[in-house]
Amino acid sequence: MGGPTITIDRDRLVSTAGRMIDVHSFTGDEENMARLMVELYEDIGLQVQWQQVEDNRANALGTWAGVGGGKSLMFNGHMDTSYSGREPWLRGVAGFQPSHFVEDGRLYGLGISNMKGALACYVEAVRALVEAGVRLRGDVLIAAVCGEIEKTQYGDAQGAEYRGYAAGTRYLVSHGGVADMCLLGEPTEGKVVLGHFGALWLRIRVHGNFIHTAFSEGKRDQNSILRMHEVLAAVSEWIPTWENDPANAYRGANAIVNVGAVEGGFGWRVSRTPHHTDLFLDVRVPPTKPMGVARREVLDMVRGLSARFPAYGIEGQVYVTAPGAEIEESHELVGAIDAAHEEVFGEAPGRDVTRWFSDASALTRYGIPTVNYGTSTGLMDVDLGENLEIDGLVRTADVYARIAQRVCGT
Repeated sequence: MGGPTITIDRDRLVSTAGRMIDVHSFTGDEENMARLMVELYEDIGLQVQWQQVEDNRANALGTWAGVGGGKSLMFNGHMDTSYSGREPWLRGVAGFQPSHFVEDGRLYGLGISNMKGALACYVEAVRALVEAGVRLRGDVLIAAVCGEIEKTQYGDAQGAEYRGYAAGTRYLVSHGGVADMCLLGEPTEGKVVLGHFGALWLRIRVHGNFIHTAFSEGKRDQNSILRMHEVLAAVSEWIPTWENDPANAYRGANAIVNVGAVEGGFGWRVSRTPHHTDLFLDVRVPPTKPMGVARREVLDMVRGLSARFPAYGIEGQVYVTAPGAEIEESHELVGAIDAAHEEVFGEAPGRDVTRWFSDASALTRYGIPTVNYGTSTGLMDVDLGENLEIDGLVRTADVYARIAQRVCGT
């Protein structure tokens, strides 16, 4: 593209990303991260909107106002991290702690790949445009939001740390955070994600008797855990029918079902048989299937289990419905990403469909076409923790700056 030369400051980008890593922002405790975002916005000269979602949780929205006559672009990214770093199996892994460090050209620290690296790229891209004297016609918005990670309140798991699944972005779009289109910098390995699956969470409950071990002789078939063993086998028979159903496929990707948890009985009182046992399923739903239809279909499966095991008192409850999202490949934002990516990386970006959820779900349902396109996923294992290649961050920030110019007009 013609016009001023845009320069991404590598050291500044690393410094910004490092500052973000150093702020602990596990789900439910994102406010300090939002305050850092406000500071960064003000340093650039953006208009700031503070959105207090609930106690200790906020969204930070920064707007670089255009001169008029152009379309607006939102860069959206969640501030909450997938882990706290305090999990017993992660405490000793430096890359899963809220303290950044650089090693062999990579930036390490909690949240860098999902997705503080993208937030830092947004800030650096806009700052570079401002410093180059670029004036855009349309507005550019940077929305740093709370509560995206896939989790929900259930049972005794109550409180803000369990309120995810687009909690912040749902608040964002209903309080002025809207644009003509949105780029979500989730880690996509530099591919353009044209759609992602949604999630439906299902609880299946099996009932049994509640009796002291001393009086359980001859009544083992009434133990709800052992009954669940049979029900789980039946569910395992059903799972392939969901995963292989052409109606549940999307752009060549099949749906998937995960057996996420089993809960029954009392570890502190195993002298009693459990009165019920619960099985929890994560059922991935293509964006082309309405959630109401998916709900009906999985509950029909539960009714089938009830008919098959009439003495077990089987119940079903859907407690999460998080729709997927998609965008037409012909959309102008996809075209802008393609062109900018090729300019920076020397080749066109690939395409992808993912089975993970993103805030595109809430955004698209508010009429904001959204594309997931971002950095690599980083090496997220128990030995290294989260990390990203710094050169990749620099080039991604460059791409974002070019996309803003193409979408908003100079």
